[in-house]
Amino acid sequence: MEKFDYSIGYGYDVHKLVKGRKLILGGVEIPHSKGLDGHSDADVLLHAICDALLGAAGLNDIGHQFPNTDAKYKNISSLVLLEETYKLISKKKWKVVNIDATIVLEEPKIYKFAPEMKENISGILKIKTISIKATTAEGLGFVGKKQGCEAKAVALLQKKYA
Repeated sequence: MEKFDYSIGYGYDVHKLVKGRKLILGGVEIPHSKGLDGHSDADVLLHAICDALLGAAGLNDIGHQFPNTDAKYKNISSLVLLEETYKLISKKKWKVVNIDATIVLEEPKIYKFAPEMKENISGILKIKTISIKATTAEGLGFVGKKQGCEAKAVALLQKKYA
């Protein structure tokens, strides 16, 4: 009889919006006058998803796995970090069941980019059940003042035993 274990992980990331950087979310370049500041491409969505996956698998967080003090991660695409995260959880025999994520950003509106983001993520994680939602902070806090962007994600993992 087959047995399954399930595990849920939560991820969160935030980065400051600055001039002179590209705005990359879900591996998609979004036209905007500002981008997210960070050591890598600062893709808050993919960073939150990585942390959710790592947490669900009982592994150390994204900062431990891919430290911002390591030059090899400078300006790296977070799609590469997601691929590496997928390899780490796969080694532990975990399979991704689904991802549910929310991006909090005043502008630009990103709903039309969500299908491409989902395609990028599903191609790496080999799943179809991905929800990417976008909302604003209604003018409140650093996000509401257009100073940054944050993302939250949950991941459900499954491990099958023969």
